[in-house]
Amino acid sequence: MALSGGVDSSVAAALMVEQGHEVVGVTLKQWAGGEDASATGCCTVADAEDARRVAGILGIRHYVLDYVEEFEREVVGPFAEGYLAGRTPNPCIECNRRIRFGALLERADRLGCDLLATGHHARVQRTPAGYRLLRGADASKDQSYVLHVLGQAELARVAFPIGGMTKAGIRAEAEARGMRTATKPDSQDLCFVATGHRAFLERRHPDAFTPGPIVTAAGTEVGRHDGAPGFTVGQRRGLGLAAGEPRFVLAVRPEESTVVVGTREELLAGGCRVSGVTWVAGRPPRGDRVGAKLRYRSPAVSARLVEADGGSWQVWFDDPAEAAAPGQAAVFYRDDEVLGGGTIEEALSA
Repeated sequence: MALSGGVDSSVAAALMVEQGHEVVGVTLKQWAGGEDASATGCCTVADAEDARRVAGILGIRHYVLDYVEEFEREVVGPFAEGYLAGRTPNPCIECNRRIRFGALLERADRLGCDLLATGHHARVQRTPAGYRLLRGADASKDQSYVLHVLGQAELARVAFPIGGMTKAGIRAEAEARGMRTATKPDSQDLCFVATGHRAFLERRHPDAFTPGPIVTAAGTEVGRHDGAPGFTVGQRRGLGLAAGEPRFVLAVRPEESTVVVGTREELLAGGCRVSGVTWVAGRPPRGDRVGAKLRYRSPAVSARLVEADGGSWQVWFDDPAEAAAPGQAAVFYRDDEVLGGGTIEEALSA
């Protein structure tokens, strides 16, 4: 049982114990970045202590596992490199792929465990045709977007005990059990970024922040910036422009130290090209109609999938949608089911 020290994993562990499983609690130490450690994320000393207390209440073994080196190599390093290249990576997806459901499943084998349980808001359904990954019952807390990298081998060995519960129900359950995590605030930030990704990158790569122009799509300079890696496609706030209408970041060109801005109409795209696509079922779905979720908190848009060259896919929107930043994930749904997803490489013209 992955015990993060939060209320979700606390209640998930209690439910697994009640179901009769022999539960071993593990807390991951992933980050030791000092001033960059987030007080509202996870992986802090206080979180490990909260997890230990929960394990004590439940009477289960508890271990803290050191994954600092793996987390730096597989998640933090690529996150920084992505921003320096003008992309907007989602480190939570890579953490789930490489650490939580990669390295941790291997550790479960070594501990002699049959299942890996977590406090994610998602559901797994077993059918004669295989395992299905579904949205969490609480739409406001659903985490299926960052779990689209899971396939049949992983879903056969994972459990999401609180996936069918609401957040209010989870907190009430924790309170009834006397768990101090019942009122603990939800994590809001990346666990290794306390003051925003820009400040994190400036400390890590100060030489990458070179002042440069902010230009329109036509090349007209309309302002100046103090470092292209601090911007992301779709960004509206923090541009420092006095324009008559809202401006959005259309492109980030760190090699030229240039940020391109435009109107919302200029930000609209007809689709996007997606690489590294994986399918939950191990194969593409039948039919080409899907709901495509282009950002973690954005609603899915109706779209059509077209297989392209080199293993990539084109996602064509029924109606033009705001272009998502390269590096973000496009995740495909049908109703509550997650079909798969991949990494957005570029916007496609309408």
